[in-house]
Amino acid sequence: MRHTATVLTISVLVFFTGCQQSENKEKGFSLEDIKKVYKAAPKGVQTRWISSENKKGEKGKGGMTNKGAKGDAFSMIGPGDTLVIFDQKGPGIITKIWAANSFAWNQENRQKMSINMYWDGETKPAVSAPFVDFFGMGLGLMRPFENVFFSMPEGRSFNCSVPMPFHTSGKIEVVNESEDFIMFYYQVDMVKVGKLEDDTLYFHAYWNRDTTTTKGVDYTILPKVNGRGRYLGTNIGVIGNKKYQGTWFGEGEVKIYLDGDGEFPTLVGTGTEDYIGTGWGQGEFDNQIQGSTVSNKEHDLYTFYRFHTYDPVYFHEDCKVTIQQIGNTNRNNMVGLIENGVDISAVWSYVHDDGYEAAKRYLDMENPPKATDADFPGNMSNNFYRSDDFSATAYFYLDKPSSDLPPLPSVEVRTKHIKEKVYQKLGELK
Repeated sequence: MRHTATVLTISVLVFFTGCQQSENKEKGFSLEDIKKVYKAAPKGVQTRWISSENKKGEKGKGGMTNKGAKGDAFSMIGPGDTLVIFDQKGPGIITKIWAANSFAWNQENRQKMSINMYWDGETKPAVSAPFVDFFGMGLGLMRPFENVFFSMPEGRSFNCSVPMPFHTSGKIEVVNESEDFIMFYYQVDMVKVGKLEDDTLYFHAYWNRDTTTTKGVDYTILPKVNGRGRYLGTNIGVIGNKKYQGTWFGEGEVKIYLDGDGEFPTLVGTGTEDYIGTGWGQGEFDNQIQGSTVSNKEHDLYTFYRFHTYDPVYFHEDCKVTIQQIGNTNRNNMVGLIENGVDISAVWSYVHDDGYEAAKRYLDMENPPKATDADFPGNMSNNFYRSDDFSATAYFYLDKPSSDLPPLPSVEVRTKHIKEKVYQKLGELK
């Protein structure tokens, strides 16, 4: 009886000791903790603002110059220089980035400015993109808009609220490849934490541009990236090919290849404007997860975005994202283009009077009709492959602080045709 009691006592002690160890074990901090606005922060969690007024975000050392009277509100970035705007040890979570700068006044400099982000001591950036494009607007344009992650109040400043956690270190730099001095205001907000949750992923952003997409070949928004993560979304810029003037560019479907997909993807949309939540073409609008910030039919200039928040796109092995280059027009326009020497042919038509057979899939036919044939069925709506100028910023999270994706394209690629095809067409060049 005494032996049984001793065993029971030891068992109870082991149980309570285990509970105490479990209670004392440091719990990881996450964005969900920040969202609980009514709760006090755990001990050790600290808020820091990093700006030109407190470059290191040190306690009690903000605004010290000029006797505290706004002595260093901005920094200057010389031609060819790189400015480090954030360099902190972790663990921590960047919660907001704000900037306003003088290259907004000179559009030709915008695509010559880029932003890089490094996590946990990596030498290859996880984020590398033209500055304006990173902040949610394609083609280096600036317009008032607001969504769940980015905003440009009055079209004059840059805001990003994508959470960016890091374990041991985080670094952000801005690169000036223009020939001018840049007046640069910024603030990076963060929380220092004791520990992140074990399944915390790293934020990444990838930008690329194809000035002349290949007909029949999908444009790649995000090349295949290996690892476990989550595709967060994209913003896209389109400069339409003038030879297709008067036709609609956006019939292409977004495709997302997941976890070993081969020729065909697991996820596929139904059209470009459909992917951003609208239909039958796209005007200008900005919603929280989807929007079309520029829609200029006269010059075929478009910028639009889509984020996957409550409709997440997870991957466990790899992910690749593309969009088809497909346009649409009526038969008369198509015949006119052909007569003007444009290499164009229908790949699909909608024939209203054919009921269940309304969709004509020409690529599945052995001898498809041509638009110039007298018996061509598609008078109203015809899809065709086209070649345009596409660029995109892809946002995603990954279980590693760097990836094997290609580096940021050169400033020559980023600026090609932007002046004459975008700023001059929109009458914005200053």
